[in-house]
Amino acid sequence: MLLGAHVSSAGGIYEAVGRATELGCRSLQVFPQSPRVWKPAVHPDENLARFRELAAEADQVAVCHAPYLINLAGTDDLTVERSEAVLAQALQTARGMGALAVIVHLGSHLGSGFEAGLERAAPVLERVLELTGDGTWLLLENTAGAGGTMGRTVEELARVMERCGRHSWLGVCLDSAHLFASGVDVGDAAAVDAMLDELDETIGLSRLLALHINDSQTELGSNRDRHANVGEGLIGERLSAFLGRPRLQGLPAVLETIGHEGKGPDALCMRELERLWRLGIGD
Repeated sequence: MLLGAHVSSAGGIYEAVGRATELGCRSLQVFPQSPRVWKPAVHPDENLARFRELAAEADQVAVCHAPYLINLAGTDDLTVERSEAVLAQALQTARGMGALAVIVHLGSHLGSGFEAGLERAAPVLERVLELTGDGTWLLLENTAGAGGTMGRTVEELARVMERCGRHSWLGVCLDSAHLFASGVDVGDAAAVDAMLDELDETIGLSRLLALHINDSQTELGSNRDRHANVGEGLIGERLSAFLGRPRLQGLPAVLETIGHEGKGPDALCMRELERLWRLGIGD
């Protein structure tokens, strides 16, 4: 498993590689722009090229996380329009920096129902998927399940995949805390295997390309998205049951937890990585 962390890109997006290297990361995640503003960020070509060079030298796999504001399934036309523009720019940035993928939350149907949300989200996905390719995927992240969020189960993710014609560059990212909150006990090997069996049958394991590694502040099946630092939440060291599954090995596995999210390398992030290394996780 290619352990890594979400790191800051302050000072130029290529600076993220050095921060990840300080932590001993095999993978890293960055925001291609501020996660809480609509204005897309356009990075100079030389900065993207520098990122590619440094990541290749460090043998790191990079992914981008799309801004949190995105709601492809929303009922407000302006929000959906802005979401499409921001996601499109994120994919262009990711391709320029040689990233494996852009990871996105589909958003919420806001009470209108999954089918209605899917009908709004699918045309946007079909358009932005034209910007994938050359090694860069769009990955749909599973959600904890609160507030009408889309993609709370493998079945829902599979429905989106089918609606988009199983596009060649459309895949998934699994978040351990979101799985736990949605009712999958990631601390139980049998439960994880059953979920992976379902994913393999409906989506295909070849489309599972990244993991988010988070503990959970909330109980199993709570449907509440509250990350905890690794080993300090309700999953605890049982997280090794998820991370140790043979079918998940070789994937970039990124720490996103509350102690360091968006703030770059720090002692807490290093401590979390060391906990995982002690559990025998990581290549």
